[in-house]
Amino acid sequence: MKNQLLNPVFLVSSIVVGILVIIGAVNPEGFSIVSSKLFNFTTVNFGWFYLIAVFVFVFFLFALAISKYGKIRLGPPDSRPEYPFFTWIGMLFSAGFGAGLVFWGVAEPMSHYFNTPFPELEGQTEEAARVAMGYAFFHWGISQWSVFAIVGLLIAFLQFRKNKDGLISTAVEPVVGKNKGIKHTIDSLAVIATVMGVATSLGLGILQMAGGLDAVFDVPNSIWVKLVITTILLVLYLTSSTTGLDKGIKWLSNLNLGLCLTLLAFVFIVGPTLFILNTFTLGLGDYITNFINYSFRLTPYEGGGTWVREWTIFYWAWVIAWSPFVGAFVARVSRGRTIREFIVGVLIVPPLIACLWIATFGGTALNSDLMNGTNIAEIVNDDVALALFETYNYLPMTNILSILSILLIATFLITSADSATYILSSMTAGGTLFPPLVAKIVWGVLIAAIAAVLLTAGGLNALQTASLVSALPFAVILFIFMYAFLKMIRQEPIPERKMRQPKKQR
Repeated sequence: MKNQLLNPVFLVSSIVVGILVIIGAVNPEGFSIVSSKLFNFTTVNFGWFYLIAVFVFVFFLFALAISKYGKIRLGPPDSRPEYPFFTWIGMLFSAGFGAGLVFWGVAEPMSHYFNTPFPELEGQTEEAARVAMGYAFFHWGISQWSVFAIVGLLIAFLQFRKNKDGLISTAVEPVVGKNKGIKHTIDSLAVIATVMGVATSLGLGILQMAGGLDAVFDVPNSIWVKLVITTILLVLYLTSSTTGLDKGIKWLSNLNLGLCLTLLAFVFIVGPTLFILNTFTLGLGDYITNFINYSFRLTPYEGGGTWVREWTIFYWAWVIAWSPFVGAFVARVSRGRTIREFIVGVLIVPPLIACLWIATFGGTALNSDLMNGTNIAEIVNDDVALALFETYNYLPMTNILSILSILLIATFLITSADSATYILSSMTAGGTLFPPLVAKIVWGVLIAAIAAVLLTAGGLNALQTASLVSALPFAVILFIFMYAFLKMIRQEPIPERKMRQPKKQR
């Protein structure tokens, strides 16, 4: 165990994150000022790079899925999927979206409806509602999941097909070689990006839980309440992490998906059902129609507008920061599936569920403002954390829905943080599938600590900055991933299609 922990990756990455925690705790105002400057520097100078990178990932994966290499299994040629389809999708959904979708499912379309993506488009109009829904679908669609799929595909290939460890540095060995200094640097960058990405999601969920407790139980929405929530979640996800992948995480993933579907079905039935169906259909059409345009949209001729930087570029940076964790976790639960099955499953099913969620919850809120004259959009503009709970005020069983949603957010956060501690421990303990408990505790505490510091230093803005800055170097590594995977896959034998035996003539 000592040898697993006393390695450069664990020491460097934990020290860097620890220093950030100390600086943020000692000087939150200075931390906030620096965060703001880093946010502007990164989005202004590298926004174009994030947009191009994510589009290239999508194109690469679809090309791979329809190629002859799609028949290769992520494991021995005779292997079969380790988990049933429903459980697999539940694990993907819990790890990839977590509380983020619950947070933004109403908040994002209502934000775009109030402050539109285009300067010439007037807010709080029918056209603004349509554009808001289409853009929300775009942000939670295949582009986001392509980043997770790139990482997951290569790690699964290495772990289960080549019987190697799941380290990020091992995945890029075909390109950068076996230089220990380079390998340790890449692994350390991956760990730091993961911590920041997970802390961002944890922080968003805590913001929403605090807003929900305020709306339902009149608990003050103060920083101290958020810190108490953080501490409780820390205890719960560390407790869950001791049970292992096949117990705690598997059970919570199924609970998450079950709770999601229950809330989704209830709001779909008691809400404006026909409006939701029409919104979902039209939103998919707008998403497909505008996919290329939105994928490359920047605003150099509009005086440096900030909308794309604050939304699309932040999202892409956030998921890139998430990707070492989500990708490694997706790989861990995808053993035995073919490359084609993996890509189609990862890129199609979770995004479709996400779009249906946004259409149901965001569509219900839009319908309420458009048709009934409510002011959900104004309240969301003042505090995005209240979006979901304000929508429930116009549905039956408001308090029950709010309590179930708080429970769902909590279980999502526990699952995500639990999964993250497992993956981070594995990444910093030589890539083992059974990392030591001490490593899990260290990373569990550091994730909670950095989330608490970011919430204290600047709330949502600080959380966004953490993802943006940490994702930049890892975006470059993802391009190396693609090249390394192509080099390895070309050496694999292609499974031959089994020919049907001709029927014997009587």
